[in-house]
Amino acid sequence: MASAMMLNAGFFQVRCLQNSTKDASAYCHQRTKELPISIEQAKSNANSKAQCIKRRDALHMLGAGVTFSVFAPTNRDALAAGLPAEVLPKLCDDACEKELENIPTITTESGLQYKDIKVGSGPSPPVGFQVAANYVAMDPSGRVFDSSLEKGVPYLFRVGAGQVIKGLDEGILTMKVGGKRRLYIPGPLAFPKGLPAAAGRPRVLPSSPVMFDVSLEYVPGLDDEE
Repeated sequence: MASAMMLNAGFFQVRCLQNSTKDASAYCHQRTKELPISIEQAKSNANSKAQCIKRRDALHMLGAGVTFSVFAPTNRDALAAGLPAEVLPKLCDDACEKELENIPTITTESGLQYKDIKVGSGPSPPVGFQVAANYVAMDPSGRVFDSSLEKGVPYLFRVGAGQVIKGLDEGILTMKVGGKRRLYIPGPLAFPKGLPAAAGRPRVLPSSPVMFDVSLEYVPGLDDEE
């Protein structure tokens, strides 16, 4: 009887190792219920069941490992891609920056300051007219936090109607179509509530000074009349 039980237990252990993970677990559980309970047999059953569980867990971990290696990129993969650093488009390049040093600064009664990089030859927009302008918005250190150049189209708005910050409104009203200007906008004429940080973009604190490079592209309707 004892020999038959030992053979039965040995057969049970082999079957556990040969079955698939799901079938092996179910088989081990079923056989544990069927065999008579004894100290020796309980130890044998426990060891066999542990081997089945280990085999099942190993297969699950292997499957997870394959999934991660295929679908989850690592930092090493990103570095190996050799992606270049982000280069943001500008309205004023390095040569323009050097020229700005020699351009006089004009200060208005509101405290707005500006330098004309290029004086346009077209008309100036009347208050309430729609204008198309490109812009690059920066914090005082020159870090870009917004730009129409990245969107690929000029920004359309009604100038002098309060659709943009006060400093931008005032700065564009005295420009001519085709002109390019750098605006130094003081805090009271900038963003009273500030702007949150975005990916790779700095936060703009409430009522903090900002800079805008602006080019007045055209004034719809007014340009057509010229």
